[in-house]
Amino acid sequence: MNYTSDIQNYIALEIEILNKLDVEQINAALNLLNETRQRKGRIYICGNGGSAATASHFQNDFNKGVSEYIEVPFRFHCLNDNVATLMAIANDIGYEEVFRFQLRNNLEENDVLVAISGSGNSPNVIHAVEYAKEHGCKIIGLTGFSGGKLKELSDISLHAPVNSMQVTEDIHMIFDHLMMSIFYKYLCGKEHLKK
Repeated sequence: MNYTSDIQNYIALEIEILNKLDVEQINAALNLLNETRQRKGRIYICGNGGSAATASHFQNDFNKGVSEYIEVPFRFHCLNDNVATLMAIANDIGYEEVFRFQLRNNLEENDVLVAISGSGNSPNVIHAVEYAKEHGCKIIGLTGFSGGKLKELSDISLHAPVNSMQVTEDIHMIFDHLMMSIFYKYLCGKEHLKK
């Protein structure tokens, strides 16, 4: 089989969507995350499936990758990383509560929730977002497709305008590495982009 045409089409779609991203929203996300770090606030993050892996990757890149080189570290908390807790909440209370329940008695005003949902309509993510907003927290929403309810609820919307879950998830990881690279430069004094 010769898949070259399909490969080229996929790459072309990635480039098209990258060129449509809202740079001002990415800039706003960078500033909010850094301001939250400076005041030692917590940044919660969550997602399902591939978005759960992205959430874990964000936590790793910010808590270790960037924070290794700075005096005041990021305080990311990934709500989908404790399997025992997730399964207990899902089994005893309901899957739609797996993220919101963990925020109870932990979330403080001016913390940030980074919510990831390709469709923008994952019930467990939306419940957590609504709870966080009720408690005075800002929302950074990572979405795809039309953005769904999450895009509407987000204070900062990192949206991939594409009807493909694969490309959406690719773009979400690019958001992570893009922001990490910029923080490497400005917070850590390390250049990752070599010209």
